[in-house]
Amino acid sequence: MPYIKSVLKEWRLYCDLFSTKPIIKELHLGGGTPTFFAPEHLKMLIDGIFRHATKSDQHVFSFEGHPNNTSREHLQTFFDLGFRRVSYGVQDYSEKVQKAIHRVQPFENVKRVTEWSREIGYTSVGHDIIFGLPHQKIEDIRETIVKTNELRPDRLAFYSYAHVPWLKGNGQRGFKDEDLPNAEEKRQQYELGKELLTDAGYYEIGMDHFALKSDSLYEAFETGTMHRNFMGYTDSKTQLMIGLGASSISDSWYSFAQNVKSIEEYQHLIDHNIIPIYRGHLLSEEDLIIRQHILNLMCRMETSWEDKSLQFEEVELVLEHLHEMELDGLINTNNNKLSVTEAGRPFVRNVCMAFDLLMHRKAPEKRVFSMTI
Repeated sequence: MPYIKSVLKEWRLYCDLFSTKPIIKELHLGGGTPTFFAPEHLKMLIDGIFRHATKSDQHVFSFEGHPNNTSREHLQTFFDLGFRRVSYGVQDYSEKVQKAIHRVQPFENVKRVTEWSREIGYTSVGHDIIFGLPHQKIEDIRETIVKTNELRPDRLAFYSYAHVPWLKGNGQRGFKDEDLPNAEEKRQQYELGKELLTDAGYYEIGMDHFALKSDSLYEAFETGTMHRNFMGYTDSKTQLMIGLGASSISDSWYSFAQNVKSIEEYQHLIDHNIIPIYRGHLLSEEDLIIRQHILNLMCRMETSWEDKSLQFEEVELVLEHLHEMELDGLINTNNNKLSVTEAGRPFVRNVCMAFDLLMHRKAPEKRVFSMTI
């Protein structure tokens, strides 16, 4: 309750900066934690937000639910507030894997909340599954996807596990490094997962995501309107995204800003009427061009610098970095255009990294946040 009051006060601090009442097109409650709050408190949060904003006629509201604590009352409350999309973090159905990552949740719990969601009327139900987890074997991937297909979620995220034990407070301490699959095993897990999902009628869209043809995200991918932000893929782009709460990230397209991570510090700043940002980045003209190329690759698997507005000085250096991938048949380049081949889709992150000029210039001396396959 005190935390929700702080979030609502942060929203009011932002609203005081606007010259007109904001119109909200997309709203997402993420992190897997919203359903830890009681339904009445979540209603108070959403009602409080729209006390100072207008709901767009084309609004799209979604939230992440934890299969173990999402109740039917949670789902009905969100539905009555205008939410039509929900996603559940599944990770893997192997009990040994679940114990290693401190996320024990039986299939029956996921089945229950998925069925409730459909009964209530949600139009898109998503599941998140992960490969490369500790103790995870190829058989676990097969079993998880077979069970997932029994429930037929409308869309799926099939992520590679990001092992970042050097970051404090991430919970990655229940296993040893040698418990993780090696690179070859991870590749096999991904390829099997993709094959099983494709055989089950799911289409690979963008990066790490699959959807049924009936889902709106598939349509957005086909029409080229799909967008990606810090929350993942969305059906359309909005120019301004405001993140509320501890550690949240905001994006004005021309800049990024992140809130303080400690809840105590967050609430202290809010109590003193201070927007709790602790770091940010103003994008240069070059940053904006590079951002657009990376977005094009992540959402459409191709990009072009034929238009002068998307040209940059170091394009030849980028192509040099990608030369070996082209020889391997992972990308094609011609006439100021680059496209990712079907074989290259699993490596689209690597293609995007070649465009990241800041990363190349800094040549970081410490480990990056997470690694690609």
